[in-house]
Amino acid sequence: MSILELLAQQLDGNAVRQISRQIGADEQATSRALSAAAPLLVSALAKNTQQQAGAASLLGALDRDHDGSVLDDVMGFLGGGANGGGGAAILGHILGRRQGGAEQAIGKASGLDSKQVGQLLAMLAPLVMGALAKRKRSDGLDTGGLSDLLQGERRTVEKAQPGGDLLGQLLDADGDGEIGDDIAKMGMGMLGKMFGGR
Repeated sequence: MSILELLAQQLDGNAVRQISRQIGADEQATSRALSAAAPLLVSALAKNTQQQAGAASLLGALDRDHDGSVLDDVMGFLGGGANGGGGAAILGHILGRRQGGAEQAIGKASGLDSKQVGQLLAMLAPLVMGALAKRKRSDGLDTGGLSDLLQGERRTVEKAQPGGDLLGQLLDADGDGEIGDDIAKMGMGMLGKMFGGR
């Protein structure tokens, strides 16, 4: 099972409802935001692990801080507002200066404001790391294996995008947010089906 499929399985209707309550948004908008945010975070991790140093840094973070147990009680994690999950710090590592542009794009795709998107990303980031940690442990991945896994996930995301690698363009952009219009139009392809429809 891919990381995105694992996340989609965990983020069921109850989880979407819980996140909606926490950020003060309706469920459809929250679901749209998750459909954009999950592949974006996974693509950003893939981009970061293209270099050996980035892959080694991520592997170290997984060994040190993430064992996948957050996925054993997702509702409990979300019910606490995801406090203690370190979401903001994780986002800083994954997105860095691209975070503002990412929030803007997800906001355009979903209808949420940037504050709501920021809260949603901070709740989602530890779950993404938890899903990655589960795959790392089950498959015994080293830095090369981790990078290969994430590059494969990114290729899957690219194939689901009618306009090509829009997320890659966003991650390469200087944060002007223009790409958000395209992400909103395309409805996130396959990932929209995964997280949507409820």
